Amino acid sequence: MSVSDMFIALQGVLTADQDIREEIRKVVQALEQTAREILTLLQGVHQGAGFQHIPKKCQKAREHFGTVRTQMESLKTKFPADQYYRFHEHWRFVLQRLVFLAAFVVYLESETLVTREAVAEILGIKADREQGFHLDIEDYLSGVLTLASELARLAVNSVTAGDYSRPLRISTFINELDSGFRLLNLKNDSLRKRYDGLKYDVKKIEEVVYDLSIRGLNKEATVGVGEEK
Repeated sequence: MSVSDMFIALQGVLTADQDIREEIRKVVQALEQTAREILTLLQGVHQGAGFQHIPKKCQKAREHFGTVRTQMESLKTKFPADQYYRFHEHWRFVLQRLVFLAAFVVYLESETLVTREAVAEILGIKADREQGFHLDIEDYLSGVLTLASELARLAVNSVTAGDYSRPLRISTFINELDSGFRLLNLKNDSLRKRYDGLKYDVKKIEEVVYDLSIRGLNKEATVGVGEEK
């Protein structure tokens, strides 16, 4: 084979690779649009009357996740099943965003932390690497850390809306989350930096709870929690 033939063959490989990446980008763009729609919907809970419509917003968000599952099915067909990490960078960011959104919905519904397996099911993908297109552990953890920041914001807005018990519950949840992350030996630099931001979320929520205590509103909140139970 001549040098010219060799490079023609190489160009064929490059072209095929570029075609795959372009097809992946198209689906990822659709996923990003759906993620924006879900985020816009859930952001409504931060508004004054938003707390009254949490169940309805979560229900609508889950309907959007039906679209996500369809788009994920399309994405799986765009590249060879054994080359997940070769193209992972294309969908890593949107997948982390979708993990956060799924985790936020589950928290709003039950005030619990969604498992990686449950998120994978919501998104229509697998949890185990051996099964092909899956939810990478680091992508799951990144999404959970974004949830922590969102809940810190929700704690502040809860007080503004006159819901004094929610920040206390958020504080308990975030502290449990922080304790869980402390058990991990994080090697990924990006994930480690995001985890470092968790301490600021913890501090922000603690300040909200402290402010409620100073104003005597924590007692009212405690009574309210007791009545809810």
